[in-house]
Amino acid sequence: MDGSGPVRDVELVVVAYRSRPQVEEMLGGLPEDLPVVVVDNSDGSDGLREVVEARPRGRYLPGGGVGFARAANLGAGSSTADFLVFVNPDTRPTAADLAALVEDVATDPGLAASAATSVGPDGAPRIGVGGWEFSAVRAAVFGAGLHKRLLPRAGLFARPAAGEVIDVDWVSGAVMAVRRETFERLGRFDEGFYVYCEDVAYGRSAREHGLRSRLRTDVLVHGSSGGSGAPSLEMMRLRGASLTRYARQHRSPVHAAVISACVAGGYALRTVEQLLRRDVRRAREHWAYAVGAVTARASVAGRVVTSR
Repeated sequence: MDGSGPVRDVELVVVAYRSRPQVEEMLGGLPEDLPVVVVDNSDGSDGLREVVEARPRGRYLPGGGVGFARAANLGAGSSTADFLVFVNPDTRPTAADLAALVEDVATDPGLAASAATSVGPDGAPRIGVGGWEFSAVRAAVFGAGLHKRLLPRAGLFARPAAGEVIDVDWVSGAVMAVRRETFERLGRFDEGFYVYCEDVAYGRSAREHGLRSRLRTDVLVHGSSGGSGAPSLEMMRLRGASLTRYARQHRSPVHAAVISACVAGGYALRTVEQLLRRDVRRAREHWAYAVGAVTARASVAGRVVTSR
């Protein structure tokens, strides 16, 4: 890896789904000899295999449409590298960005993960680059929208300023480095999550083992809001369903119900707000999130993937 630190044994793990252009552009910005394994959940439907195998150290694995957590675990389990960096197709990290994250987990045995901060086209950090353990109070703050300005560290998801020092309970897996041995010891990503909240669950497992997750707000990586070919309404419903599944898994039934109700209520209000603004697309997305949070049920291409 072309970074300022020592050479480390690193491999990228990329999970793709109908995202050949994104993967091609992302890999095009990285050294050609950087090892990478791409797990393709659309099984070559867009010609991604040729792109990956054209790289000197590229490995292609069919994913079989199993979702992010299982596919990421498949890629990680196939690797022999000391360090892994999970990279979403829609992100654009540099070699120096990756090297900084890897150096964190290589030199600090107390870290379970080090993650970059994803930013939008305007360079501002996105919400959800990390966050805190789900609770009823935090869900109420998030649902009421108080996290936006009044209580930015009291909600569910972090949106730090660039360079801000912030402690979080978990970090996004969009651009996240781990020591492979640690990742295996913590049980990898929870495969009960098709997509979303597997990184929240990983952060919880890390804390239970006395480890920490680090959010690098000085490592800013551009990315879009979604890099797969899946429809946005499906993904938004999956977000809500995964949140509720996580709450039910780790909280009492009453506590989980309050968390889900606060989040669903917040997105229902956001739906109305967007309708008043005549932004029907955003309104539909917010409503899909609310429905997912209430039902804990979501599907991809007609197949139910979250129903607990």
